[in-house]
Parts: sequence; structure tokens; C-alpha cells
Amino acid sequence: MKDVQSQPDFRNIPIDKVGIKNLRYPITVRDRREGFQHTIAAINMYVDLPHDNKGTHMSRFVEMLHLLRPEVSLEKFEAILDNMKQHLNAASAHLEMTFPYFIEKKAPISTSPGLMDYTCSIIGTSDPSGKVDLISEVVVPISSVCPCSMEISEFGAHNQRGEVRLSTRFKKFIWMEDMIDLVEQAASCDVFSVLKRVDEKCVTERAFANPKFVEDIVRDVAKTLNEDDNITWFSVSAENFESIHNHSAYASITSG
Repeated sequence: MKDVQSQPDFRNIPIDKVGIKNLRYPITVRDRREGFQHTIAAINMYVDLPHDNKGTHMSRFVEMLHLLRPEVSLEKFEAILDNMKQHLNAASAHLEMTFPYFIEKKAPISTSPGLMDYTCSIIGTSDPSGKVDLISEVVVPISSVCPCSMEISEFGAHNQRGEVRLSTRFKKFIWMEDMIDLVEQAASCDVFSVLKRVDEKCVTERAFANPKFVEDIVRDVAKTLNEDDNITWFSVSAENFESIHNHSAYASITSG
């Protein structure tokens, strides 16, 4: 049968990324407590396309995902990036995998258990020289109390739920749980899925005893990462979904 994708193209324009996006696929990832965790990822896979190639072979991307089964690991990321380049005659390859990651978290006083879900990503790139770049990313819900509101108000202070996005490059493997813990410790208070009345009292008082601007949150995370020799690069952003404004408060820091 005629292979249309392999025909030449005469427009002389290379394409940076071509492939498939938002493919849902079952995966198994490493879990610090349980060993492994089954989840479902949204996957993006791309390669570059030379100026004289008409198209790439989209079906091959899905076939190569079987290399990841049954576990997603940094080693398998490197292997599949290499296979993408070889099987698609590409100079560079990109693989992005985003998935919900569940951690059992107990309420602070009653110790009632509940599952918290965090959006996690692993992003990998292999460049034309064969160098592989890997980034781990977590999105963590947090709560914050406004220091300014607390200072100027006679009663209480406005508080809100927020979201912190942390991306890291590293020398050796870093647990998603460690990245999540770091973010939660930098917030006014962390967020729980199950709280009894005694727990609500505890987390409310804990947050009001620890007011934080978005600037404070990203600086506290950055300070810890700057002191960690294992971290070679990071990007952290905090967004508060303000309770008294029709906009969000936002801050971000990216290391040099």
C-alpha cells in the first residue's frame, strides 16, 4: 500500500514537534508507601520532522507505549525516547505524561484517613546529541491566610485555597511525595479530604497562626530547593484563588 507519510515535501519547512496529544493510557508508577500505584495518564508524544518529510507515522507512537508497561520509570522514559527517534527517523523526541497520584492522608487530630489526589507529570526530551532531559512536576492544593488582611482587620482575615506548581530537575531520583511535602510545609496550611470538627478547628487555627502571601510561599520553597544539592533546576509558582477579589494572586520563581 502507498505510504503517503513517507513521501517528500517541497515546502522546505521543518516541524519542531509532531505526534499525538492527550492519549489516555493506564500506567503503573512508583509509590513510596505501597511500592506501586495504578493510575491513568494523559500522554503527549512528539518528534521533530525534517523539512523534506511529508509526515510522521502516528500509529507508531501508541505501539511504543507498550515499552512503558507495567511500570513507568526514569529508565523506561529514556528507552522510549530513544525508540521514538529510531523508529520515526527523528533527531529529537518528547514525551509528556500527566496523571492523578493518590496519597492517603490522615486528619491532624482525629486521624481519620482520606485519599488526596495530586496532579503529577513526568516530562522527557531527547535532543539530537542523545542528551536526555527529565523533569518531574507536581500540582499541590494549599490554603493560605492573607498577612495584610490579618494585620488591618479587627476580626479575622480573608483566606483561600490555592495551587502550587513545582517542577524540578535532579541528579538522582526524587519521590513525588517529597515534592508534595515540601510544598505543603510552605503553605499556611495543607489541604485534607476528610476533616472532623476537631480537625477543622486545628487546621483553621494552624493557618491563621501562619499567614502567607504567594510571595512567601514560593520563596520558602525556593530557599529549601536552593539548599538541596540533588536539585539542579526548579520552577515554582503559587496561585491563590482569592476569596475577596475577582482575580487570583500569583508569584513564580525559576532558578538560574
